[in-house]
Amino acid sequence: MFIKLIKITLLSLTAIASANAAIQQTKGDFVDKFRQLDESLPTPNVYRNAAGEPGHKYWQQQVDYKIKAKLDEKKRRIEATQSITYYNNSPDTLKYLWVQLDQNKFRNDSLSATTTTFGGIGNRGPGTAAATSSKPAQLSLGALRRQHFMDDNVVGYDIQSVTDSKGNKLHHVIVGTNMRIDLRNKLAPGTQVKFGIDYAFNIVEEDAVSARSGYEHFPDDARKGGNDIFLLAQWFPRLHAYTDYEAWTNKEFIGRGEFTLEFGNYDVELTVPADHIVSSTGELTNAKKVLTSTQRKRLKEAEKADRIVFIVTEEEALENEKAGTNKTKTWKFSAKNVRDFAWASSRKFMWDARGHQQGGDEQPSVMAMSFYPKEGGDLWKKYSTESIIHTLEVYSRFSFDYPYPVAQSVNGPVGGMEYPMITFNGPRTELQKDGSRTYTQAEKRFLIGVVIHEIGHIYFPMIVNSDERQWAWMDEGLNSFLDGVAGREWDPTIPWGVEPRDIVSYMKSSTQVPIMTQSDSVLKLGPNAYTKPAAALNILRETILGRELFDFAFKEYATRWKYKRPTPSDFFRTMEEASGVDLDWFWRGWFYSTDHVDISLDKVSKLRLDTKNPDIDFDRQRQEELDKPLSKTDERNKAEGKELWVDRFSDITDFYDENDRFTVTNKERNKYQKFLKKLKPWERKTLDRAIKEDKNYYVLDFSNKGGLVMPIILELTFTDGSKDTQYIPAEIWRRTPKAVSKLIITDKEKELVSVTVDPRWETADVDVHNNHYPRQIIPSRIEAYKKKKSTKKVSRDIMQDIKTELKKETQGDNEE
Repeated sequence: MFIKLIKITLLSLTAIASANAAIQQTKGDFVDKFRQLDESLPTPNVYRNAAGEPGHKYWQQQVDYKIKAKLDEKKRRIEATQSITYYNNSPDTLKYLWVQLDQNKFRNDSLSATTTTFGGIGNRGPGTAAATSSKPAQLSLGALRRQHFMDDNVVGYDIQSVTDSKGNKLHHVIVGTNMRIDLRNKLAPGTQVKFGIDYAFNIVEEDAVSARSGYEHFPDDARKGGNDIFLLAQWFPRLHAYTDYEAWTNKEFIGRGEFTLEFGNYDVELTVPADHIVSSTGELTNAKKVLTSTQRKRLKEAEKADRIVFIVTEEEALENEKAGTNKTKTWKFSAKNVRDFAWASSRKFMWDARGHQQGGDEQPSVMAMSFYPKEGGDLWKKYSTESIIHTLEVYSRFSFDYPYPVAQSVNGPVGGMEYPMITFNGPRTELQKDGSRTYTQAEKRFLIGVVIHEIGHIYFPMIVNSDERQWAWMDEGLNSFLDGVAGREWDPTIPWGVEPRDIVSYMKSSTQVPIMTQSDSVLKLGPNAYTKPAAALNILRETILGRELFDFAFKEYATRWKYKRPTPSDFFRTMEEASGVDLDWFWRGWFYSTDHVDISLDKVSKLRLDTKNPDIDFDRQRQEELDKPLSKTDERNKAEGKELWVDRFSDITDFYDENDRFTVTNKERNKYQKFLKKLKPWERKTLDRAIKEDKNYYVLDFSNKGGLVMPIILELTFTDGSKDTQYIPAEIWRRTPKAVSKLIITDKEKELVSVTVDPRWETADVDVHNNHYPRQIIPSRIEAYKKKKSTKKVSRDIMQDIKTELKKETQGDNEE
């Protein structure tokens, strides 16, 4: 039998289990996996209290913008002037202000450009370096395209003036992607200052430089010279955040780490070609000036519609993109209490909308809208706006009602980016030779997934305003967790990539760094900032806390920090305080270390109670002797028919031929009676009950090979075919984090056949093969195949391929 049988007394069960658990603990190497996290977190103060809430003196700055910008379509250039009002709500007196100049990231002398390596881990380009690969160094055509664009264009900001409210010049110094503006007078707490910036910049071609915004050119459109889609983000000089935990957050923008910004009110005028359709952060305030009466009527209809209503139809968009105009229109938008502003403009856009009636007092109705060219096709018509509304429904359940009047998805060159009220999303259809447009299943899933993800970002971090530059996981990880929840409520057959099983390869890799690593220093941003924290929160919700406790605590975090700026400590403390569960071990293991989960079930021992009654125990011992395997010699002797000596001379016998060594005598019986008389009443009662019940006692020995302590989830399978699941909290590892033993007691008829740790793969255990006792055969496969190098897309376009005619047997392989 695979389970080792041990004969013990009832009183020694606990002692033996403890000894097994401590066997691998070496003197001097104890690590407290449950050490309180407060020792590592910032000290609570009047700004952020120990419960993870904003303190009674919490503050944050406010910045209001009035911007007038013009899009020069021919030059692909933005020219703008802006007036900024900065409110100093901090307790500090400020002598200067720091402004973000994100467009300067593209300059050849920027920190981003000068520190970009050739190839290497975590680098998108420009090629493969020989030092990091066995192949020779390679330079891609994409890298050459980027180089050519940079050679042919002047990029970065042209700061034309920085002036105070009276038009006087303010001294300013540009430091890479930052600009320091020296104030004429110190800005005392509770006061404000107004100043202006005039600027311009040439818009980058997104496909060439791989940016978060830019233009995309369509040379094959009917219009002479083609058309462009313009996505404008990080497009205006924006104030850096000034915080209680870091002061000025003026770490230079390299490209990966995103932003943390101040909330404020925006009034923006965007002058564009008169035939362009504009999608923007904020609410359109001059619809009568820029929209036709038909378009306004359609918008009104869309507010209460059950399905999307086209404000600009496909036919109208196709007609619109055939020509151009020298005339312009100015679109005016107003946005209240937002931390950023982005917009998109093109004559190619069709525009659909549907109202989302969420109720509540703050924003009862939200207009969900999508803007896309003909290249978006039915894929966008069917799924973009519907994905927006689905996201609002799910995210609001986990946080708060969506507080803004619009939520938008815009198709353009950017694969996926988020801003207040507007997102940029990339998937498209493919034009076929017969004029139809098809899309792959992967592209369908990508569109639904990216819209959910980017719209979700409007909640985190556009409203719950975490610092993306410092802690990428606070927006990407939390949002990936929630987009996984929303995604599985859309269609669970789509692989959303946030299950514990999705992170195991990264957790055992040599490229893993702690989640709590600044974004620019992370080696593998995707698994580190997105998948691992999402999987961790999934485990926390489904396995450790349970949905009721987790959902309450998470909603508490979201509502506490709505329109405010949380840090990791605020999240950790809120989740513990609101759930009532000590999670310090979880945050330490998952967020501060590179340990992984690998719990091995090393041994299972079956313990049987020694009753002290010789008539019971001796008989058991006799049976155990009979149950032992017959020796090979005896087995072969018997098979050969050898006659035994004792059988040949049966007349020569004695006492021991009739009585074996397990024969009970009255001496043993008297000793047993004497033993019973010495027992105290409660001891006799306990022993009698244990003998009567005759339960099974199993000791399971576990070792922690990965270092990350986690709950032990057991599936017990019994001889009668039934199964039982047991949950052992992570705290079992508190005193011996390397190895523990656990006593499992079952009824007499419930004998164990096998034990499996984490049977449903819910803890991200990297090695499931040592989770079984007895060990199981590792499943694999033998596949016969002919290796063939393919240049075709991995994703099959079944929508198009299904049109293929079946070839006749006489047709050759080369015929289409």
